[in-house]
Amino acid sequence: MFPRAFTFCILFAGVSPIASASALGSAPLSYDDARHLLNRTGFGATSSEIERYVGMSREQAARKLLDGARTTALTPPPAWTAEVGPLRYPRPGDNASQMERKLFQQEQVREGLELRGWWLSEMLATPSPLTERMTLFWHNHFVSSQQKVKLALLMYRQNVTLRAHALGNFGDLLHAVARDPAMVIYLDSAQNRKGTPNENFAREVMELFTLGEGRYAEQDIKEAARAFTGWSIDRDSGRFMFRPFIHDDGVKTVLGKSGNFDGDEVLDILLAQPATAEFVVRKLWREFVSPDPDERQVSRIARRFRDARYDIEVALNDIFTSDAFYAKQSRASLVKSPIDLVVGTLRQFNMAPSEPTPFAVAVAGMGQNLFSPPNVKGWPGQETWINTSSLLARKQFLERLFRGDDPSRMAALPRTESMAPEMPRQALQQGELDPEKARQIRFMREMERGMQSVRFDSSKWMSQVSSAPDPARRAADAERVLLATAPQAEPDAPGDPLALVRSLVLDAAYQLK
Repeated sequence: MFPRAFTFCILFAGVSPIASASALGSAPLSYDDARHLLNRTGFGATSSEIERYVGMSREQAARKLLDGARTTALTPPPAWTAEVGPLRYPRPGDNASQMERKLFQQEQVREGLELRGWWLSEMLATPSPLTERMTLFWHNHFVSSQQKVKLALLMYRQNVTLRAHALGNFGDLLHAVARDPAMVIYLDSAQNRKGTPNENFAREVMELFTLGEGRYAEQDIKEAARAFTGWSIDRDSGRFMFRPFIHDDGVKTVLGKSGNFDGDEVLDILLAQPATAEFVVRKLWREFVSPDPDERQVSRIARRFRDARYDIEVALNDIFTSDAFYAKQSRASLVKSPIDLVVGTLRQFNMAPSEPTPFAVAVAGMGQNLFSPPNVKGWPGQETWINTSSLLARKQFLERLFRGDDPSRMAALPRTESMAPEMPRQALQQGELDPEKARQIRFMREMERGMQSVRFDSSKWMSQVSSAPDPARRAADAERVLLATAPQAEPDAPGDPLALVRSLVLDAAYQLK
């Protein structure tokens, strides 16, 4: 159950009146409008970033965001991503010893952690936060997980593909992901062969990637699965491979269309369905606007999306310039994901971790383990981000991040050791602890390691946010930057920058965007 203040905060966000369409559409962006746009399309906008958008029209602001989108990461990836040669991918039945398999598993865990830290670093450093938000959106749409794929290298390559197409063409992205080796492994395409078709990919490409539930029949899945037979990967290079000798080249009938279809032709059939554009736009609406899509607006944007041959920027531009996006009832209507909370906080307060991996572990401890969504449906988001365990993890993260350097403040804060007593390392490694207890201990150890790598200068930050001489005015300016709606409690000590910031980030309103 949500804390009462948090529940009230959500309810409060849903009852604000909507300004008239003419007033919303004609006025230049206010400070609050610019803040709303940048925090929905990126992570934790700073006051200076917000000021650069104030006074722009909606169209100008949307164009600036879209024109600045990247297709490649700025942060250099881990060195092992450049490795060439045969993949180390032992499976049951290969000539690998038990020790070799164990070492391989440990290596993949290490590389997976490094990969998570790298992506979090890119989210912090990128000049195009929208690119990373869309890459994360597609990661949660075209789900695959390192838990099944195993190889971190393949998960990295998929991440590169998602980023390259993140704001490009959805049709191109769909075709690229369908052939992506991580996806081929995750949805068992390599086991799909003539005479014994595996329906996993065919089912998910219809239900979760394009049409949505209820827009196809079981027979459509069976026929489509035949079209995807022969899609596989080369075990040495880890690249996509088509194996014609296990492909079913007979006639198939999919969604009323008949022919000697291959997998690419089936994907084109799915893209030709109006339901596909509507399904994608509906998900984009939930990502950027509100949990409850306006079906009339979804249909309008989806028609333009299809007419533009699935140009993702067209759909995003329509969303970012819509009345619904800027309506007061859409403000503070979304719950921050763990990535929003962690990356957004670090960006907003100009904190630069020397080691990003502990923060990726902190994100995982709050329920969003990058490269490992919980299942093929991905992270459901919204209220599911908030439960007893994750709320505690969020609170601990923020408390430790803004603990300050004064010994008296440090003494007043809860210590991680008191929250989870130190256990012998040997017991932790040998799995003698309750798994949940062990997870909490690892989370808090990593979180503490990360906290030690960042420092927050509250006075400097406050001077960047407000030049007002009056403490109450400075407090109001800080609140305006940090919160999407009014705080649920009166902020502490307006004259003490650190105390003020702590009270604002620990307020229930800080959990919303």
